[in-house]
Amino acid sequence: MKVGTVKEIKRYEFRVGLTPANVQEYVSNGHQVFVQTGAGLGASLTDEEYAAAGATILGTAEEVWATCDMVVKVKEPLQEEYGLIRENQIIYTYLHLAADRPLTEVLLERKAKAVAYETIRDKKGGLPLLKPMSEVAGKLSVQAGARCLEKIMGGRGVLLGGVPGVPKANVVVLGAGAVGISAMKMALGLGANITIIDRDIDRLTYLDDLYGQQIQTLYSTQYNIEQAIYKADLVIGAILIPGAAAQKLIRREHLKKMKPGAVIVDVAVDQGGCCETTRMTYHDDPVFVVDGIVHYCVANMPGAVSQTSTFALTNATLGHGVKIANMGLEAACMSDPYLVPGVNCYNGKLTCEEVARVFDMDYTDLRALLQSCN
Repeated sequence: MKVGTVKEIKRYEFRVGLTPANVQEYVSNGHQVFVQTGAGLGASLTDEEYAAAGATILGTAEEVWATCDMVVKVKEPLQEEYGLIRENQIIYTYLHLAADRPLTEVLLERKAKAVAYETIRDKKGGLPLLKPMSEVAGKLSVQAGARCLEKIMGGRGVLLGGVPGVPKANVVVLGAGAVGISAMKMALGLGANITIIDRDIDRLTYLDDLYGQQIQTLYSTQYNIEQAIYKADLVIGAILIPGAAAQKLIRREHLKKMKPGAVIVDVAVDQGGCCETTRMTYHDDPVFVVDGIVHYCVANMPGAVSQTSTFALTNATLGHGVKIANMGLEAACMSDPYLVPGVNCYNGKLTCEEVARVFDMDYTDLRALLQSCN
């Protein structure tokens, strides 16, 4: 198979879909790999390193898209790339289609085979290709929140861990998944008061047993959420429903009851955000204020630490990518039931039930479709 990667064009996105080590792995399995020149520079990876690993360097993204059977990316194709997508081409990347109907429609119209990192499962029902970026985003959310709490950023002028004789900041984490737990650990390390909210009693019990009196766990009800965020200096939105839009747990009317200058970091922005007032921002202009509450809503937070993120991401994505290249997407799905949920679009059919529900579009069961073609 001809496999390739291109330079990401999303604003301030410095990650890259393949590393030289990945290239070598694909090549050793008998595949050809094509890399757009300069694709890895944002992660400190040079064309020379890619070439030494066996890649062919192409001058433009157009050449890579036109040449490759599978394009491995980091972020979803943007409008400038829509016209480059070919019928039957495998696109292997983060898609977050539940927040992007135009891209969903383009992938269906062009009959691409779109495989989303964020909906591939593991044996425990987890999201193994999302987890490393969730961990990075969770840690960054606290760094960003601490910065936004500074007065110069519009915040309350509060130090997360306080100092002797001065209260610590109150940090509320909505969601106890990979993002939420990483954020909790980071905030705990900085000495803040932590409240973490989730509906999974087993997860809350685990966290209580592990951290004891260091944190407060709360079952997720609207009442508990409201009471917690009204006392919060920093709120981390770490809600995730795989493949679907995030629930709006924080509404506009809640902001007026929060502390003036409090901060919301909405890590769920890729899925539409868990705050009603969320809108996507970028690293060069990450913050806006609504009703006196500072919002940080950068959609590609891990892109800020591109080298760490690139290696963490590609460690997770390589195995499935090589399997798809070795077997073809159809055979790979038939042999691996955990890959099937990752296929969001297939030859003009929408094969992700959650996205179909969000947009009220027709859903096709991929496994049934593949079995009927055999």
